[in-house]
Amino acid sequence: MRIIKQLLFSGLSLLLLLTWAIPARAVNTGYYNFSKAVLVDASDGSETEKAAIEMLIEEVNARTGITFPGHSNIKNTPKIVAGTAASLRRRPEYAALLGATRQSRPDGFIVKLAADGPGAPLLLIAGDDARGMLFGIGHFLRKTNLSRNEILVPGSISADTAPVVALRGHQLGYRPKVNSYDGFTVAMWEQYIRDLAVFGTNAVELMPPHTDDDADSPMFTLPQKEMLTEMSSLLKKYGLDVWMWYPLMYGDYRKEEVARKSLAENDSIFKSMPRLDAVFIPGGDPGRQEPEIFFRHLERKAKVLHTYHPHAELWMSPQGYSAEWMERFIKIMNKNPAVLTGIVHGPWTRMDVDSLRKIIPARYPIRRYPDITHSIDAQYFVPDWDYAYTVTENRESINPRPVDQKLIFRAADPKSYKGFITYSEGVNDDVNKMVWSALGWNPDAGVADILRDYSRYFIGAAYADDFAQALLGLEENWRGALVSNQAVYTHHAIFQAIERNVPPQVKLNWRFQMALYRSYYDAYTRSRLIYENHLEDLAAGTLRRARELGSREAIGMARRILARAASERVSQDWRQRIFELAEALFQSIRMQLSVDKYHAIATIRGANLDLVDSPLNNRFWYEEQFDRIEKIEGEEERIREILSLTGWENPGPGGFYDDLGNPENQPHVVVSGDYAKDPNSFHSPFAGLPGGYSLEMERIGKWRTSWKTYMQTIFGLPLEMRYENLDPEARYQVKVTYIEDEKIRLTAGNGLVVHDFLLPAPDPVPVVFDIPQEAVRTGSLTLRWNIDPNGMGPGRGCSVAEVWLIRKK
Repeated sequence: MRIIKQLLFSGLSLLLLLTWAIPARAVNTGYYNFSKAVLVDASDGSETEKAAIEMLIEEVNARTGITFPGHSNIKNTPKIVAGTAASLRRRPEYAALLGATRQSRPDGFIVKLAADGPGAPLLLIAGDDARGMLFGIGHFLRKTNLSRNEILVPGSISADTAPVVALRGHQLGYRPKVNSYDGFTVAMWEQYIRDLAVFGTNAVELMPPHTDDDADSPMFTLPQKEMLTEMSSLLKKYGLDVWMWYPLMYGDYRKEEVARKSLAENDSIFKSMPRLDAVFIPGGDPGRQEPEIFFRHLERKAKVLHTYHPHAELWMSPQGYSAEWMERFIKIMNKNPAVLTGIVHGPWTRMDVDSLRKIIPARYPIRRYPDITHSIDAQYFVPDWDYAYTVTENRESINPRPVDQKLIFRAADPKSYKGFITYSEGVNDDVNKMVWSALGWNPDAGVADILRDYSRYFIGAAYADDFAQALLGLEENWRGALVSNQAVYTHHAIFQAIERNVPPQVKLNWRFQMALYRSYYDAYTRSRLIYENHLEDLAAGTLRRARELGSREAIGMARRILARAASERVSQDWRQRIFELAEALFQSIRMQLSVDKYHAIATIRGANLDLVDSPLNNRFWYEEQFDRIEKIEGEEERIREILSLTGWENPGPGGFYDDLGNPENQPHVVVSGDYAKDPNSFHSPFAGLPGGYSLEMERIGKWRTSWKTYMQTIFGLPLEMRYENLDPEARYQVKVTYIEDEKIRLTAGNGLVVHDFLLPAPDPVPVVFDIPQEAVRTGSLTLRWNIDPNGMGPGRGCSVAEVWLIRKK
């Protein structure tokens, strides 16, 4: 960071000034020019208070070019006074502004616009404590219009406030798996920590070198242990709480040599950290240990921790626990283990926050650990996300979801938990972090107002509303069927207009680049989807003429039509801009949007540049089928096979077809949930995405589009489909495509077995079963799938991609 000249206010003999309020109308409607303001550091000069003043000076200078003088001889010079309530009460000229009856609150502050004599505005920033001073300065920075050579303070800036949620944090892991953090320097970490503090973040969770990850990254700017020490020092400087996510990664902790090796590493890590307030050890995902073994080791870990950090807390989560392990965990908790401070509710916890609160003894607070970084196959997935997005932008995309994040934030009763530290894998979720921090301060804050603060502070005062609305547009791009979402193009036109008119410093701003990348990617994907759907329709029309054209000619023509998706690309200007912005983001914020070009660990870990041309139709599946059919010797048999491809979805007369995972084509799936009340889908099915690393994704890439998304459930919830107005005298079959690595069972009606537990094939293959006629006697039919409760996984449920209900002849 830049070296700051110490600011001293020289008016040591300043007489007590009579203060009087700014006129109400001016406060409500006007802006006050503080471009030539004097900064008075009235703090006691603690490390955190010095850091807060440093942040104020440097962030204002970075946006305006203005450096505050320590004093001025010019009459009626505006003044910014910053300190704590305690330090300001010792200054008679400012004490009266604080009020005599006000009580201090942790992290709270006052920002007050008043008059320092006739015509001279004074802005008072008074923290209830040192960290409150930091957050008060953050409030000033967010609300003030800071532009070149100009500081305009709104008349409405005054506030007397404290956070509603006590713990407001984010996980920042310096490890290879992340999509950007592993390329950060110490200076970049300090800037990002500042950015979070401006929005009210008071805690950061770090990671040790040894986790479920590679041992090294080509992006590292320092060895992991050295960076861990640096980050702990930075957080200490700003007075933020330091947490550590520390899974048990050495194997079977029943073995003494394993436990000792882990504790030796703990000793080295804890000793190296200047500040450490809490350690969170997940019960699983990763580091799964049986509950009794886990708690026994926790006692030993606590002794090592408290050797270096006597007051540090220990937290754990029952993540990845089976129902049986959960019962054992609750028995342990009911014995009130003294070693434990609290419980973390994270991904793959078997119940929601409110339900967990009911079964955990009241002495243990609960901390939320929400996944704000992933879009699908995640704790809080994007509802009804279009298939085209899932296979291109994929799981860890740039994902501003401010409206959804507020729904997720409000889904838990605030009385159920102490606070949150979010799960993040990089800067892709930057907007979501700021939204959570702002809501933690004020749960009633409006999303648009938070985004205006975000845009004003990070992009520029001139773009406060335009960029905020553009971010909301990106979230709307992900609503509903992409092919019919014309708003994607409208929103992109708005982004392009902003792009044309912003100055160079905005174009170089990584937050602007991220949003722009997303806009170009969304628009390009929609353009390709429309085009590739058209090509598939043309190819299918050709295949239907196989008898007229001959099987081999029809296949050859269809191949050439489908290949045009790669040889005759659409919207190439948009595609080119996506690649340019990916390079810009690698340079500006070390974002790794490609495995080969930018050293991402896998496509599923944010490298969606590598997926930008992924087929959005069934081209690769058709190619495999063509190869198979061309090996058939008889012409008539080849034609039959070709026609079966074009009639894939046809259930026959009196039948039905559902493409599960496609919200536009699954009318018989029973979806009972409300996303606002159950965003984790504990009580309703949701769309899933086959995930994995490069080899698995290559295999999945050749599947039909109808297999690449599916409906799934979690934690033993059945998946149900319901049909009405069937012929009660008819006999029916069900044909099912499973995407499943657990044994699954299907029943009909009131528990009539259609098939008992079976383990589906690794690659999707439709299987056919008779339905007991008794199940349709009333003209209605309910199909219900359950997975084996004794299966391999601790939480995943049913995964079904396609269902045909076929009326037998």
